[in-house]
Amino acid sequence: MEILKTFKFLSIVLLCFFLIIYFLIISYVYFNQVELIFHSSRLPKDYKFDYQQKFEEINIKSFDGTILNGLLFKAENSKGLVFYLHGNAGTLETWGKIAKVYTSLGYDIFILDYRSFGKSEGEIENEEQLSKDITIVYQSMTKRYPEDKIIIAGYSIGSGFAAKLAFENKPKALLLQAPYYNFLELSSKRVPMFPDFMKKFSLETNIYLPKIKAPIYIFHGTADQLIPFENSVG
Repeated sequence: MEILKTFKFLSIVLLCFFLIIYFLIISYVYFNQVELIFHSSRLPKDYKFDYQQKFEEINIKSFDGTILNGLLFKAENSKGLVFYLHGNAGTLETWGKIAKVYTSLGYDIFILDYRSFGKSEGEIENEEQLSKDITIVYQSMTKRYPEDKIIIAGYSIGSGFAAKLAFENKPKALLLQAPYYNFLELSSKRVPMFPDFMKKFSLETNIYLPKIKAPIYIFHGTADQLIPFENSVG
C-alpha cells in the first residue's frame, strides 16, 4: 500500500514537473514568436543606399503613424511595376541587389522594408498589423502605376502576404518565390506543441490562391531546406 501511495505521489510530481516545463516553453514561444519568425535588423536614419541603378527612396506613413521605408528602382521604358515583399531577414541594404533582375526585363521594382527592418520604424506585432502596412504601401504605389500594370511578388515569408494582397486587390499577376502552402501547418511541423490559437501569424496561402483571378507564377527550388519544395506542389 505504501509503495502504491509513493508511486502515485511521484507520478503527480512528474506530471506537475512536465506541465511546468511545457508552460514555460509555450510562454517563451508565445512572447518571442515575432523574433523567431522575423530576424530584423535596423539601419541608421541617415544611411545612404549605394546602388548603380536609378532608384528613389520613399517613406510612407502607415495607419498608426509609423514611417515605412522602401526603394523604387526604375527601368528604361518601364512596362510596369513589381511590388516586392522580401523574406524574413535582411534589409534594403542587401535586398536592393535583386532589382537588376527585374529592371533588366523592363520593370520598375519597389521593395519594402517591413517595420523594424532597415530604416522603417516601429515593431512587428502580428499579421493584421503587418498586412495593414503592406496594403497602405501598395495603395500608395497604385497612385503611381495603374493596377493592371502591377505584379505583386513575394519571397519566403513575404509570399503569404503577397498572396493575401493579391486576393484583396486586382494586380496584373502574382509571383511567389519559395512559398509555403499554409504557414500554420508549416509552423506546427516546426513547433508541434505550440497550439494554433496562440499563433500571431496564420497566412493561409492555400485559401487565398484559388480566389485570385490574376495569373499566378510559382518558383521553388527542390533543395530548399527551410520551406520544402512540396509546399509549392498541388
